[in-house]
Amino acid sequence: MRLGKTIGTVTLVEPHASVRGGVLRLVVPLATADLAVGDSAAEPLVAWDDLGAGDGQLVAFSEGGEAAQPFRPLDKPIDAYVAALIDHLDVTS
Repeated sequence: MRLGKTIGTVTLVEPHASVRGGVLRLVVPLATADLAVGDSAAEPLVAWDDLGAGDGQLVAFSEGGEAAQPFRPLDKPIDAYVAALIDHLDVTS
């Protein structure tokens, strides 16, 4: 699981029936050094969100096989999903 910041929403013209009920969010992964400033130059990724993250929200997300695991046996075509919304984060050096 990694930490990231949401920066937008992906809109599909005709979504597949298996991805209805959630939102696809653009998430920028944050490295440890990025956590203090809350900004990163990393490439954004698309993550499934059914928790209701807003723009600029800090989130915890999973990728790969772990991302698809909560959707078994439905087999949603998900490669990353928002697992938690972060309300507060204390970063110490």
